[in-house]
Amino acid sequence: MTTKPEFPNPIEAVQSLMNIQAQTIAKSIELQKKSGEELMAFFQAESKKAASLKSPEELIRFNLDANANLFKLLKAQGEAFTAFATEAGQAAMGSFKGFGK
Repeated sequence: MTTKPEFPNPIEAVQSLMNIQAQTIAKSIELQKKSGEELMAFFQAESKKAASLKSPEELIRFNLDANANLFKLLKAQGEAFTAFATEAGQAAMGSFKGFGK
């Protein structure tokens, strides 16, 4: 004889899942907004620096440094999104951990 797992009230389970989804979406939007603001600030600062360049050598050095800094910023933002996704996934799975018992 096969024993079926006991699930909580289906309405409560759906409500819980929807709450987790809403919280995750809200945090994701906040993180996207922060990333956008960081990128805008980066480009504004770099354009101010570029205005004072006087020689082709300065332009090349500026371009190399700006690109390196941009990639570092993008890497940090990617790591933040990865950490958030991992955390959100673990939280979601943790909330439903006991359902199959």
